[in-house]
Amino acid sequence: MQPNPDLVRAIAHRYAANLRLCLPIRRTSLQLARAVHELSYARQLFDEISEPDKVARTTMVSGYCASRDIALARLVFEETPLSMRDTVMYNAMITGFSHNNDGYSAVNLFCKMKQEGFKPDNFTFASVLAGLALVAEEEKHCVQFHAAALKCGAGYVTSVLNALVSVYSKCGSSSLSTSSSLLRSARKVFDEIPEKDERSWTTMITGYVKNGCFDLGKELLEGMDENMKLVAYNAMISGYVHHGLYQEALEMVRRMVSSGIELDEFTYPSVLRACATAGLLQLGKQVHAYVLRREDFSFHLDNSLVSLYYKCGKFDEARAIFDKMPAKDLVSWNALLSGYVSSGHIGEAKLLFNEMKEKNILTWMIMISALAENGFGEEGLKLFSCMRKEGFEPCDYAFSGAIKSCAVLGAYCNGQQFHAQLVKIGFDSSVSAGNALITMYAKCGVVDEARQVFLTMPCLDSVSWNALIAALGQHGHGAEAVDVYEEMLKEGIRPDRITLLTVLTACSHAGLVEQGRKYFDSMEAVYGIPPGADHYARLIDLLCRSGRFSEAENVIKSLPFEPTAQIWEALLSGCRVYGNMELGIIAAEKLFDLIPEHDGTYMLLSNMYSATGQWDEAARVRTLMRHRGVKKEVACSWIEVETQVHTFLVDDTSHPEADAVYNYLQKLGKEMKRLGYVPDTSFVLHDVEYDCHKEDMLATHSEKIAVAFGLMKLPPGTSIRIFKNLRTCGDCHNFFMFLSRVVQRDIILRDRKRFHHFRNGECSCGNFW
Repeated sequence: MQPNPDLVRAIAHRYAANLRLCLPIRRTSLQLARAVHELSYARQLFDEISEPDKVARTTMVSGYCASRDIALARLVFEETPLSMRDTVMYNAMITGFSHNNDGYSAVNLFCKMKQEGFKPDNFTFASVLAGLALVAEEEKHCVQFHAAALKCGAGYVTSVLNALVSVYSKCGSSSLSTSSSLLRSARKVFDEIPEKDERSWTTMITGYVKNGCFDLGKELLEGMDENMKLVAYNAMISGYVHHGLYQEALEMVRRMVSSGIELDEFTYPSVLRACATAGLLQLGKQVHAYVLRREDFSFHLDNSLVSLYYKCGKFDEARAIFDKMPAKDLVSWNALLSGYVSSGHIGEAKLLFNEMKEKNILTWMIMISALAENGFGEEGLKLFSCMRKEGFEPCDYAFSGAIKSCAVLGAYCNGQQFHAQLVKIGFDSSVSAGNALITMYAKCGVVDEARQVFLTMPCLDSVSWNALIAALGQHGHGAEAVDVYEEMLKEGIRPDRITLLTVLTACSHAGLVEQGRKYFDSMEAVYGIPPGADHYARLIDLLCRSGRFSEAENVIKSLPFEPTAQIWEALLSGCRVYGNMELGIIAAEKLFDLIPEHDGTYMLLSNMYSATGQWDEAARVRTLMRHRGVKKEVACSWIEVETQVHTFLVDDTSHPEADAVYNYLQKLGKEMKRLGYVPDTSFVLHDVEYDCHKEDMLATHSEKIAVAFGLMKLPPGTSIRIFKNLRTCGDCHNFFMFLSRVVQRDIILRDRKRFHHFRNGECSCGNFW
């Protein structure tokens, strides 16, 4: 006996209705299980019908779309014969694509629907326009669909006109060059709506807000009926918060309350987010106290409160709220995980991640990116692999995290493989993935490929420009970095503090002193960005690189704040290069007070004394280091050969091919000495009596072992890429310059400070690093 199709429809309809009802509020596990059970039961009955009719099929499509299972919805749709489809079924599928943020599929299905002879109705246009709003990039796309709606007679229906307002507005927010024109088109459509409903007003105000036109949004808000203003107020407040205008957001809340409008479940999260991001802990606590006093709250703010406390540095309070939550969903777990990650508490983040019994793609993405951004590249790649084994298909953001991990490790081959996978899957147009690729190729020493990724990206944001400027600057292409920065300004993209930091770094590495001063002076004068300690540190580094120590001292004396460690570090580094002992000692003493646990200060000062033969003073600094319990970071270099990373330490004999490497190094040394290479024994940091012993100590530095191994293993003509965790010494730098002449290969060394490109006996850094 076959089940009644009406029963199938009833169950699926009830499922979809229940799910839509539950979406705005938190669902209990029981409600969710019941909903899933109903759809599963409906599918079981559906499968038992030998020839389901179009209504049953359409109902199943709607049910799957409501549950966000687009793959199954598409399967039912595509298995439906063309003769059985109708406009209603197409509408259900198009709506599913739009509601699940797949705008391209919604638009493509709409076009296919027309090609197959089905006439779109008002509901079709409202649905496809929602999808178009997600992907439209040019004004012509909006105009084409607007014309199609008018032609079909749907261009005068309020729901369709509301959708058109949204399309024009959203396209405007993604296109800086045509933003004003598109907003004018949106306003023209809004003004022509014969019977405006609440959605009409709210959509137009939201369009203004997303494009940063708050005055126009406020003007429109004033013209609304009081009984329709709640959603519009929420849109304005959310927009202010999104643009970082927290005081304006809170002022809008005050206006809302004074007008007698009750705050709802959408207002409070925006208020708490404003307090969290602006660091207004006391105000956030007041909101928290108000929430606790009210007994009629039908919604939960626990996740927003967790974010408030962790962003204000109150982790114990954040964890206490989390632990007391009656029902923790994935949003709750991910919120706390994000808190630990964003504050650099990676150990706690790892523990929480392992504690989570349920994870979604966002959970994995947060943790993979966190590991990569905090220097745990190998763990990041392992976690990405684990995610795939767990059955999760990585999104473009997850790929970005894995690519960042490759950047940390300098794993060029692995990065190339991820790039190929992105292209294959179709994520190569992703901005986040593209930005990660630029950084990865740059940090792997392949700046040409970083540049190529940038040039082929269909869409760029400020992070893209920053990444390319940083890449060029790190590799010594300062003039080109400046050109890219100037091009960015011509494109109408306003630089942020990161942009200016990267271009100052590029000027510093290339010795472009006057250009760097000009950009530094423009920060506050032109862009209203007060220079931070990091910007001042770059300026001091820039001046010291050209030997202008008196100017650097004047900058330090005129600082609007107490000099920070990074400022004194910049001064000390410059003093090391020029042998300015007097000023170097002052900088070192300041650093001993500010960061006594940092080994770099002791090593730099000790090196300066050693270089001038002041062995007693060098020994005194090292003794001070030991007495304070500070341990020198062990020098380590590594190279990637056929996707495997080989790591070497100073005097390393642990590698299986160590004997062969050392024999090859001796052979190379003899050839280089015939060309004039003389080991610079001033970089031996111990008082050794005989020069031959000093030369032996220099010969076993980790980067020399790594480059010899690379030359033995990589095919002739291949560039050699070496990575080191510390700054390379002067002798190794000189060694690599001579080596590039002997072996006639490009050698790229990434140390803690920058990239060095050695070719035909010269280095891209100009012997200043």
